[in-house]
Amino acid sequence: MTMLFLIGILEMLVVTAWTKSVTKAQVVTSGLITVVNIFIWYYVLETIVNDIQNFTLILAYALGCALGTMIGTYYLGRRRTMRAMIRRVAQALRIKVAAY
Repeated sequence: MTMLFLIGILEMLVVTAWTKSVTKAQVVTSGLITVVNIFIWYYVLETIVNDIQNFTLILAYALGCALGTMIGTYYLGRRRTMRAMIRRVAQALRIKVAAY
């Protein structure tokens, strides 16, 4: 049960990375991340199907996914906020900052 919780977190972080790579048109990276995600899904499906009556497995996985989504969203939001702050300070100081 704990393993599915951790896998849920990991999967949502992988999905966040996949979304970022797709939006930046990083073809090879998004393809490789998809392969990793398929292996994660294989493990999840096999585990749940082998114990289909165990609702706590599904709940643990769902809670892990929720936490992974929150961590990924927080991290990306924080990076955007940091970039915006650097740009504002650079503009105020009239410094040219390369996009990253």
